[in-house]
Amino acid sequence: MDRTLIEKYAAGAEVPREAIEGLSTAELNGFPVPGTWSIQQIVLHLMDSDLIASDRMKRIIAEDSPTITAYDESAFSRRLHYDKLDVHLACETFRLNRLLTAQLLRTLPNADFERTGNHTERGRISLVDLVRSYTDHLTHHLKFIHQKRGLLGKPS
Repeated sequence: MDRTLIEKYAAGAEVPREAIEGLSTAELNGFPVPGTWSIQQIVLHLMDSDLIASDRMKRIIAEDSPTITAYDESAFSRRLHYDKLDVHLACETFRLNRLLTAQLLRTLPNADFERTGNHTERGRISLVDLVRSYTDHLTHHLKFIHQKRGLLGKPS
């Protein structure tokens, strides 16, 4: 296990907050690219997905071959009123959750990163797969935030 992956994961803790600095509520909830999520929806999605990721990681660490349930991210965005929630509180929740999860990951022996669960859509996944996936997930969505900021005339 390359433990630098844990540090890369932890380094993402501040990213959502930094990515929305200087944006108004209207800009956060605007749709500079029609038919896609707003910046606020992306940030709330990142928070929810990271909370779910932490749960998944903990289940794999604590349980033998747990079932890892898929979820519908579009339904979350649509039904959980992402446009009405406090985006700054979401950034802080993301930050604290990611830092605490990274703290947990640092305590584990390398062998624990090979523990696995059974994802209801993707099949068998290991703890290291999840850490890598959610590290990349943040990077993936950050490029959309930067693109939308640019279109709003608020480059990062």
